[in-house]
Amino acid sequence: MDRDLLAHLPVVIAVAKRGGFALAAAELGMSPSAVSHAVRLVEERIGQPLFARTTRSVSLTEAGKALVETAAPALQDIGERMDRIRAIKGRPSGLLRLNVPNIAIPLSVTAVVAAMAERYPDVTVELLTDQGLVDIVGEGFDAGIRLGEMIAQDMITVRLTPPFRAVIVASPAYIGRHGRPRSVTDLANHNCIGYRLVRSGALYRWDLTEDGKDVVVETKGTVIVTDSLAAIDLALAGVGLAYVFEPLVRADLAAGRLVQVLPQSAIEEPGLFLYFPRRAAMAPKLRAFIDTAQEIGRTSLRTPGRKTLSE
Repeated sequence: MDRDLLAHLPVVIAVAKRGGFALAAAELGMSPSAVSHAVRLVEERIGQPLFARTTRSVSLTEAGKALVETAAPALQDIGERMDRIRAIKGRPSGLLRLNVPNIAIPLSVTAVVAAMAERYPDVTVELLTDQGLVDIVGEGFDAGIRLGEMIAQDMITVRLTPPFRAVIVASPAYIGRHGRPRSVTDLANHNCIGYRLVRSGALYRWDLTEDGKDVVVETKGTVIVTDSLAAIDLALAGVGLAYVFEPLVRADLAAGRLVQVLPQSAIEEPGLFLYFPRRAAMAPKLRAFIDTAQEIGRTSLRTPGRKTLSE
């Protein structure tokens, strides 16, 4: 085995994953010139170019794609096995990369990460907030968090929150100026804060119920966001109606800063789940996250008024 070649393979994989030398350098804590040198060394040893470079883009050649498809899973497996070996002698360690929607941070992640910082100081949790669905394996994540209905069937899942409702809210000031919608049809006469799906670019249509039937409603308004937390801020400012998950606005509803409209039309979502491929299930750093989340969930169930996490 060429030791120089093996040592530089992670650099090649980082360039492929990030789509550029500068981004890979930032991720690895290296200079762009050092990254270029490492890639060039691998190319010289293999005898073929790995990347097609232009002034605007970097893409894998056929040889580069074959190398990355072979090396990336092998290196990830080696890393996971090393983590398990280290865990035998002590506590879990390493970098735990999670892909999560922004709403998961307050609903399920913050309490777990805070507890892990005390219990497992050798584990670093990296959170990449992403509103769309991603290939967590292909993009190098240990796990992801999404609504249960959005997760592929071949993934292992662990429940992080109980089911919750998707509700429509507005500020008392907005209601005072424009009145309450009395039916789903009335939404057409209100300023509804829109939500654009980042990956597809489409505008999200509100899922509601009417007369016991599921309905999908196209809304219109003066503002569109890509972040549910931004929609809440705008609703608090009296801009319009926001369609959000109830736990995110529970405190605002209790304090009267927001009011719910059309409560009879609210649907129930399955809740948030951690998900990961089967082979990752025994990684100590991921196991530590799961165990911590489930312990917090059991504690929450015994504490009235707090959100819960459960298996």
